Amino acid sequence: MELPKLNFQETFDFKFKKDKDKFFIYDLVRKTYLLLTPEEWVRQHWIHYYLTVKSYSTSALITEKKIVLNGLTKRIDLLVTEKTEPIILIECKAPQIKLTEKTFEQTARYNSIIGAKEIILTNGLQHINAYYEEGQYQFYRPQ
Repeated sequence: MELPKLNFQETFDFKFKKDKDKFFIYDLVRKTYLLLTPEEWVRQHWIHYYLTVKSYSTSALITEKKIVLNGLTKRIDLLVTEKTEPIILIECKAPQIKLTEKTFEQTARYNSIIGAKEIILTNGLQHINAYYEEGQYQFYRPQ
C-alpha cells in the first residue's frame, strides 16, 4: 500500500498488518488494529506525535468520542486532555481533502461542545492551528 508522506518532521514507528486485501494500522490508544484509511493515517501520525514528541500518556488522548451536535451524533477524531480537561481538539481529514473555511467551521462547531482551548484542523499535509480567546479563534503558526 502506498501511503503519502505527511508533513511531520519526525518519523514514527507504526505497526501494520494485512488481512486478505486490506491493510490495518495499530492504534496505541485503543490498543487494536484499525482499518488503514487515509484519515486514519493522518490521525495515527498525530497520536504518535503526542505520545512520542510531546510525551503525553495514552490516557490523555481520546479518539472517536461521540458528541451530540444539533441533535445529531458526531464523532471527534482526537482530543488531547490534561487532568481530564480538554486542551486540544484535532480534526483529521484525508490528505486529498482541501482545508477550507467550511471544514474549519465544522471543527469549531465540534469544539463548541468540547470546549478545548485550541483546535487543529489537519489533512496531514497542511495544519491549521487556532486557539479560542475572548469569544473568537486566533490563528497561529506553531514554533
